[in-house]
Amino acid sequence: MSRPRILMVATGGTIASAETEVGLVPQLTGEQLAAYVPQAAELADIDISQPMNIDSTNMCPADWLRIAGAIVERYDDYDGFVVLHGTDTMAYTAAALSYLVQQSPKPIVLTGSQQPMASPFTDARINLYQSVLYAADPASRDVSVVFGGKVVAGTRARKQRTMSFNAFTSVNYPELALIRNGRIIRTAPAPSRVAADHPAGAALPDGPRVYGSLSTHVIVLKLTPGLLPATFDLLCDDYEAIILETFGIGGVPDTLRDAIFGWVDSGHTLVITTQVPEEGLDLGVYEVGRAFAEHPGILRGADMTTEALVAKTMWALAQAHDASHLRELFYRPVNCDRLPEE
Repeated sequence: MSRPRILMVATGGTIASAETEVGLVPQLTGEQLAAYVPQAAELADIDISQPMNIDSTNMCPADWLRIAGAIVERYDDYDGFVVLHGTDTMAYTAAALSYLVQQSPKPIVLTGSQQPMASPFTDARINLYQSVLYAADPASRDVSVVFGGKVVAGTRARKQRTMSFNAFTSVNYPELALIRNGRIIRTAPAPSRVAADHPAGAALPDGPRVYGSLSTHVIVLKLTPGLLPATFDLLCDDYEAIILETFGIGGVPDTLRDAIFGWVDSGHTLVITTQVPEEGLDLGVYEVGRAFAEHPGILRGADMTTEALVAKTMWALAQAHDASHLRELFYRPVNCDRLPEE
């Protein structure tokens, strides 16, 4: 039986950082990182790609496209992919890859660390090892984050802690697996594979469905008491869509109603979500939310993460032919991001 082939895509982040007089800076290459964990080479044959070496604070949509391109370009040559990434924006990149490389029969795993690889107390070595272990397993597929012994769907990951090694959590969805003592313990069913442009349940051809464009004209606006309606006018020229983080289960102040309706009626897109981390949105409960439930141009974020909503809206805007197509793309389930009946 042949050994799995894994492409490790190194992008920088804390895992690759070294101390300098101005603070931690990504400096180690992918080859150097792999050399710190020789046990990973016992699991698979590993090759390295290094499209960038940056702090993930500087990661932007153009970089998501470069990472996706590095994977797609060599997709047929490998059994799985491990992306080494900084933790601060890893959830955004994991979500973006979920939409750029959809329904991948091969695993695309993101990982990183809270401490640099060279630190004597680092979590980098175990995270890298477990990511290769998961990526080399033939039962793994699609985009996920492997971190701190947990496997999280790429659209459900969120960085919950700034320093602890159990930094990531799965939001409103079960963890896909746990990794304990070198074993993968699968705890949730993998997402069903449905062809993107065919009826539900249709057979999917071999290989993922890939996309090469994103709209960057998307902004997140968090409601705060007293937010001025004129804020929407200020954003009108530069943005196509607003991800609006409402209060509670979907409360929007009456003072903003006209501004919001004016935004969507002028052809802009509004995605409503909640700033509460867990359990999601329901616009039908309170009068302060019900007025927005069915207004054309307003999309409901359900229990999706803000990170996934940003990436999905960028993807959908770039692919949509018109408002109806945008709506269909937005509500299409991808990599566990929402339930099909929503």
